[in-house]
Amino acid sequence: MRNLLIGGIGGVLLGDDGVGPYVARLLAARYEFEDGVEVADLGTPALEIIDQLSGRDAVILIDSVDTEAVPGTVLLYRKTDIMRHRPTVRMDPHSPALVDALLSAELFGVAPAEVLLVGIQAESFEPGCSLSGPVRASLNQVIAEVLRELDRLGVGHRQREHPAEIDIWWAVDEKMESPAMIV
Repeated sequence: MRNLLIGGIGGVLLGDDGVGPYVARLLAARYEFEDGVEVADLGTPALEIIDQLSGRDAVILIDSVDTEAVPGTVLLYRKTDIMRHRPTVRMDPHSPALVDALLSAELFGVAPAEVLLVGIQAESFEPGCSLSGPVRASLNQVIAEVLRELDRLGVGHRQREHPAEIDIWWAVDEKMESPAMIV
């Protein structure tokens, strides 16, 4: 039995920082996954993220990043990429906790063998519940990258015949994409 986490990281009240939880909820509503796959909104974790990572075979995280890329650019970081950055280097608002958690999990022998961070270059981290246009435009690509990684890992998934209600409570004033628009 596999033990895989697909986790959305971010603060839903800080603009594009909420893209991780947004995508996690889209995935949960639109797709079914084989047993042992958990899709979770991880919020804005600190070092307690080690509990979410420990003992997993693989982890796919979705989060906003703050690099010099064009807003909406999707960037992929493997475990080795993430581990190269010391806790003082910020790839995204949560990377110090992620690096520390992975280092701790490695030390205790409970780290996932496979880690992929799907990063989306943010346009704004200003207070508010809306994703920027460039980040919203990248959602299909983000979902495609998550599904591509599942395929690479040999993890079964399929699009739901009847999508579940999309529970994105913080974006109630936004015009939601129709389920047909999402991969």
